[in-house]
Amino acid sequence: MSPPAVHVPVLLDRVTELLGPACAAAGAVLVDATLGLAGHSLALLDAHPGLRLVGLDRDPQARAEAAARIDAAGHADRATLVPAVFDELPDVLDRLGLPEVQAVLFDLGVSSLQLDRPERGFSYAGDGPLDMRMDPGAPRSAADVVNTYPAAELARVLRVYGEERFASRIAAAIVRERAREPFSRTERLAHLVRDSIPAATRRTGGHPAKRTFQALRIEVNDELGALQRALPAALDALAVGGRIAVITFHSLEDRIVKQTLAAGATDRTPPELPVRLPEYGPVLRLLTRGGEGPGDEELATNPRAASARVRAAERIRRAA
Repeated sequence: MSPPAVHVPVLLDRVTELLGPACAAAGAVLVDATLGLAGHSLALLDAHPGLRLVGLDRDPQARAEAAARIDAAGHADRATLVPAVFDELPDVLDRLGLPEVQAVLFDLGVSSLQLDRPERGFSYAGDGPLDMRMDPGAPRSAADVVNTYPAAELARVLRVYGEERFASRIAAAIVRERAREPFSRTERLAHLVRDSIPAATRRTGGHPAKRTFQALRIEVNDELGALQRALPAALDALAVGGRIAVITFHSLEDRIVKQTLAAGATDRTPPELPVRLPEYGPVLRLLTRGGEGPGDEELATNPRAASARVRAAERIRRAA
């Protein structure tokens, strides 16, 4: 296992500040829907002795390491870790007999456990199997996508999920090269992507394969679909006074979160009526001004946090 120092939770202070009031009461339940290495959850368990944690993660390596960290901190008796994707949240809470919870956290970034272990196939910076499955038992890997999708579908994935300007060029190159030999390693794909992008473009914007690898990871793990299903379910599970915080790392995720929270914070009284009707009033109060990013001090110690944004809201009433 990696040493604990490897894991640096992003926006840790701000997240604990946002969720703290909802976690303070004895018996409060925090759902960490993307447990990872449990950095945020550990901080909240440390700060609130009466807090109970329900942690979801599809990655068995992440769950094992999170369990070890939680146990080492003396909180094992207050934590329930569940092998699940976050859109399974309603079923998990039902099985645990929890009709409502006080706090929900989504940290949608790829954990250091996944990025820093080449054998997981998430990183374009080193060589490893072309995998990218957060659940290693899932049926479809990145190699399956790269080697079987038609060129037009590959281009769509890269353009939509990676916001890649040169999606068609990259897809055509992949199809041409896989006919010679199927792709099985990350390094070969990263080199092909680099060679498919004009030299002038490669000089800026980070690694040329960053957007392609992001797109494949999202496709393999159905990340945006799961988020669209999970967010409404998480909001439904929040008790009045409960809080949700969501950390995103790219605009596609952030747009979904922004729209979902904004809808809950909007008065839905029909515009033709002369007065606002309480039953159509907002069910959420926004706690952040837009998506809040890390400060200079955090960026100096954790450059991976640069694209992180957190949005949060509090449930102020039950829906009619």
